[in-house]
Amino acid sequence: MLDPDLTEQLRTYLANVRQPIELVSSLDDSAKSQELAELLDEIAGLSDVVTHVRDGADARRPSFRIVRTGTDVGVTFAGIPLGHEFTSLVLALLHVGGHPPKVDDDVADQVKALTKPLHFETYMSLSCQNCPDVVQALNIMSVLNPEHITHTAIEGGVFQDEVLAKEIQAVPTVYLNGELFGQGRMSLTDILGKVDEGADAKAAARVDALDPFDVVIVGGGPAGASAAIYLARKGLRTGVVAERFGGQLNDTMSIENYPSVAHTEGPRMAAELEAHVRQYGVEVVLGQRATRLVPAAEAGGRHTVELASGASVSARAVVVATGARWRTMGCAGEEDYRNKGVTFCPHCDGPLFAGKRVAVIGGGNSGVEAAIDLAGVVGHVTVVEFLDQLRADDVLQDKLASLPNADVILGSRTTEVVGDGSKVTGLRHEPREGGESVLTELDGVFVQIGLLPNSDWVKGVLELSDRGEIVIDGRGGTNVPGVFGAGDCTTVPYKQITIASGAGATAALTAFDHLIRTSVPVPA
Repeated sequence: MLDPDLTEQLRTYLANVRQPIELVSSLDDSAKSQELAELLDEIAGLSDVVTHVRDGADARRPSFRIVRTGTDVGVTFAGIPLGHEFTSLVLALLHVGGHPPKVDDDVADQVKALTKPLHFETYMSLSCQNCPDVVQALNIMSVLNPEHITHTAIEGGVFQDEVLAKEIQAVPTVYLNGELFGQGRMSLTDILGKVDEGADAKAAARVDALDPFDVVIVGGGPAGASAAIYLARKGLRTGVVAERFGGQLNDTMSIENYPSVAHTEGPRMAAELEAHVRQYGVEVVLGQRATRLVPAAEAGGRHTVELASGASVSARAVVVATGARWRTMGCAGEEDYRNKGVTFCPHCDGPLFAGKRVAVIGGGNSGVEAAIDLAGVVGHVTVVEFLDQLRADDVLQDKLASLPNADVILGSRTTEVVGDGSKVTGLRHEPREGGESVLTELDGVFVQIGLLPNSDWVKGVLELSDRGEIVIDGRGGTNVPGVFGAGDCTTVPYKQITIASGAGATAALTAFDHLIRTSVPVPA
């Protein structure tokens, strides 16, 4: 099943397995079971310490459990974890086989200290870029604390009956002990924060205990990562504070315009950026959201970044690189049906709407690309555009027009997402210039109307444009000395990965220049 290159890569990875493992499969007579059996046989054939055993008793078939021989350490996959989940499979093989997960010691200790029985089930899609983070985090938890934690990753496309019964309309969707636990991307820190009552306080205490930095970077996207690398290489004590590393990269399906990288995927680039940053000893603090910036003039000599957890970090200089977020429609019902039919990721959630009717809101490149992708999966897709014409490139418009199961509504304002209380059933819209509203019956709404800068937390401190972007000069400087901006949260034109990376480097070098020219002792 695996191509030669992938086979050799897997063989190399399996050389790191330290303890014997068994792949215990539960199969039936279906073609999917046969496909899974072939995959597991192939994996077992690549290592002397891996065995495929076909006597599993799991009710879900096809499924398999990776077990450390003679122990309770293991994880379960229901379905065939290829696509974006192949990495989850490889890591599970390594971690169950005794290769230590890359987790901070304090986080690992926190997982091991949990004593409540926690059985997680994650419904995922092989085309979902957000799912592997959740699957891998929960797998790690089950390996670190097998006495109290178990996890099963369930491929929604194979177990459609469960998806329909639970009315799952967004992935990843996680259940804990049979009850809905959460939807969407979650890090290990996020999950711990929900299952460990003292997690937030412990995380805040760890942050508060950090010594002041020379420079702290708020944001872990391409701009923040680039800034961190440049500053650390200058010998400065550098910290990165972010909710997650990678920013919008984690929601980007394909990247083909980054110089020297012909093709990659966003989550992969995010992981590589984080590894590069950590290589220089940068203090990376994740799972923390900035809520307020206190300039040095008010904070007693150092700039202070206050966090939602109650903790704070301080530094002689700050680089703000908090990126942007999806713009919402702001209409009735949108928030009520978020992840119940209203979604922002066609790649992640599109397969859940196979054969159904959906709408894409927005006629720019993102919207039309989403409609084209969805047309290959759903029954029918309607693009709803506020303006009187689509704004996407001509080649994309031509492709959309050629699809038999796609249409376009122009000059229309969305006024309400309609549902039955548990899921979306329709979309109400009206002519932009006025007129009677129309109800279009459908099952899903994919919102693709651009981005908003994550700058609310510096409002009133840093100068913002009328679009809410942080105003910067050509060197990344803001109106506050010692505070610099970079990336999509700023007025830099053209929101692109390569531009954000360059802006991060510019801000870093300007921050360094600022520090060496204003090297005045500050209070301890």
